[in-house]
Amino acid sequence: MGKVTGFLEIDRRDRKYLPASDRIRNYKEFVIPLGEEGTRDQAARCMNCGIPYCHSGCPVNNQIPDWNDLVYNNKWREALVNLHSTNNFPEFTGRICPAPCEASCTLNLEDAPVTIKTIECAIVDKGWENGWIAPEIPAHKTGKRVAVIGSGPAGLAAAQQLARAGHDVHLFEKHAKAGGLMRYGIPDFKMEKQLIDRRIAQMQAEGVTFHYGVNVGVNKDIAELVDAFDAVLLSGGAEKPRDLPIEGRDLAGIHFAMDFLPQQNRRVGHEPPLDNHPILAAGKHVFVIGGGDTGSDCIGTSIRQGALSVKQLEIMPMPPEKEDKLLTWPNWPLKLRTSSSHQEGADRDFAVTTVRFSGENGAVKKLHCARVGSDFKPIADTEFDLKDDLVLIAMGFVSPVHEGMIASLGVATDPRGNVAANVIDYRTSLPKVFAAGDMRRGQSLVVWAIREGRQAARAIDEALMGETTLPR
Repeated sequence: MGKVTGFLEIDRRDRKYLPASDRIRNYKEFVIPLGEEGTRDQAARCMNCGIPYCHSGCPVNNQIPDWNDLVYNNKWREALVNLHSTNNFPEFTGRICPAPCEASCTLNLEDAPVTIKTIECAIVDKGWENGWIAPEIPAHKTGKRVAVIGSGPAGLAAAQQLARAGHDVHLFEKHAKAGGLMRYGIPDFKMEKQLIDRRIAQMQAEGVTFHYGVNVGVNKDIAELVDAFDAVLLSGGAEKPRDLPIEGRDLAGIHFAMDFLPQQNRRVGHEPPLDNHPILAAGKHVFVIGGGDTGSDCIGTSIRQGALSVKQLEIMPMPPEKEDKLLTWPNWPLKLRTSSSHQEGADRDFAVTTVRFSGENGAVKKLHCARVGSDFKPIADTEFDLKDDLVLIAMGFVSPVHEGMIASLGVATDPRGNVAANVIDYRTSLPKVFAAGDMRRGQSLVVWAIREGRQAARAIDEALMGETTLPR
């Protein structure tokens, strides 16, 4: 619980950012750590609140008060062991998780929650700096073989847990490198990719075999994997984007966010082959349609590429700047959230829908928009036009891609098009086949993916061995 009176004596202080004028010149991370003393002070603020609601806000079940207390008492290595007991990759969540745990913190009733995410990141970063993180090689092999399809956070977490249980784990990834949307969707300025690379090296030492460039269901028959392995885990994510099927959608210069962001990530990572049809914002008026994190990532990337202007359009009404905590706490509140990318020079407009696109010589030049009411339908006589050169559609994802693996496998899906499986045993409608992460639950957070990967690994281990010691 940290220091008994810490929350009374110490003010909340979080990590700061490099100035926008400096950070937009490159794609490097720009968060400034608090330092050891500052982090210990913040850990001291964790109070003996009786019921730690931060637990309910944390999908991976981090034992937050415990490692706050360990950090406050300068027991960093013990804090790292505790943190790893629930979370395989705290350096990922410490950077890209929106921190629902902090929204659930009792001190958030006073708008001053414990800086849980910052402390988590400091613990694991210190662990890497001091060489405390090493491969955990199983003492015995089970002789069982497991195929994991998709190397996003769910697939990585499951593969690591299963390898540590002694299984022979093979992870199949369609791209040239592992990481899923963490590598190809999230910009490097939010999370640099060497953080993924060192975890991959750890997992390889633990016995996980990575197969890159294998698009199961396209250039690899899924039936072969089901026949060759004792269990198969589907963890390929929810990659089918939500489209905007309106007049002019086929004009050049209108792209999905996930066609735009991976290109820049590959450039930063010097990944061949580079783009045959590059999507670049330099010298253009850019409009991002969609108000979520992916839209924010498009903003930051467009600004770094040299866009003339960037504007984000959101069909939802502008949320309140501050929530009514007596109504929302300890749940995640709906309120206006301004990201670091917004602070770099983007405008936002709410309650707006795009009615059609128009252009010249086959390329988009205008968005024709209108205000919407509570039914999200255009309001008469509110139409207006916006001049643009590049449109990035960041309206989320509707389901996994069915063409290829899911269609050929014939696995059952739920009403939303996700692979159907429960959260008890993560079994699909087919023997030996399991599903976890966004492919099972739909588009979600990195913490939910890690949780489901860990729980699916436990279910698979129990199914193969009749018992399991893996944590749930």
